[in-house]
Amino acid sequence: MPENAQQFASDNYSGICPEAWAAMAEANQGHQRAYGDDEWTARAADHFRRLFETDCEVFFAFNGTAANSLALASLCQSYHSVICSETAHVETDECGAPEFFSNGSKLLPAKTENGKLTPQAISEVARKRQDIHYPKPRVVTLTQATEVGTVYRPQEVRAISATCKELGLHLHMDGARFSNACAFLGCSPADLTWKAGVDVLCFGGTKNGMAVGEAIVFFNKALAEDFDYRCKQAGQLASKMRYLSAPWVGILQDDAWLKYAKHANRCAQLLANLVEDVPGVSLMFPVEANGVFLQLSEPAIAALTARGWRFYTFIGAGGARFMCSWDTDEARVRQLAADIREVMCA
Repeated sequence: MPENAQQFASDNYSGICPEAWAAMAEANQGHQRAYGDDEWTARAADHFRRLFETDCEVFFAFNGTAANSLALASLCQSYHSVICSETAHVETDECGAPEFFSNGSKLLPAKTENGKLTPQAISEVARKRQDIHYPKPRVVTLTQATEVGTVYRPQEVRAISATCKELGLHLHMDGARFSNACAFLGCSPADLTWKAGVDVLCFGGTKNGMAVGEAIVFFNKALAEDFDYRCKQAGQLASKMRYLSAPWVGILQDDAWLKYAKHANRCAQLLANLVEDVPGVSLMFPVEANGVFLQLSEPAIAALTARGWRFYTFIGAGGARFMCSWDTDEARVRQLAADIREVMCA
């Protein structure tokens, strides 16, 4: 299999979509002011305000780890804690960055149902201890879509928000695959965020056609105080900021972000449909975004790997994750499905 063949290990494997590439090329004409004081950054922020139908504060960071960590740090003090799912990216895949940037705020994992937090689970963790010797719960963070490919419905976010308000907690959303969640639900970004009680969203661009860059969107503008200083201190203030912000203009202005998310979701559903009748294959979680989690045999996983397929197996014995992207070729999906069928029936 060629080294640059399309793979399913991660949606980070994909390249840059035409709209983002064209916007970067256009932004490359002439000189612009530095450090975000340029027309592209202003245009991108205005596009987010139109998309979310509200006046919000928008910042840009290089990657999701920085976006999540700095956003959470802005919501709590060092003696506070953040309630997250037991599989949350901030808990398992960010190398302690949320704790580091918050000067020590503790992450408190809660049980989930199909990867999703529930009001009951949040309440149990928040009320577990309320004495001064325990880090005080201050924030809940949701991942949309979740790390296992499931999606929070607006009513689920509203229920969690109500619990947060009751407990005096802020609500943060890690939206690395927020586009895919919107595409699956067919609802507006506003309905899925601030109208449901979300205070701040980290909107992922890298996994949906951009080269680099995430947007941090504060719906509760009071919480964004001095956030620009946090970005600068953390090395996230790009001197040539237009190259972070221009691709957002490219993918937001004509809804390419949604078009590509829908495509990735369709490819994931296609893969699931093509293997659903294969003996021994089962879905580990519902396919709601652009990820397919399959239970396979260990010999089949080894055989697929030997054939050159790349995918992750961090979800237990026989568990395999296949991610589709904005540019996934349906023929490649069918080839993968055929190989899964062949190795499982061997």
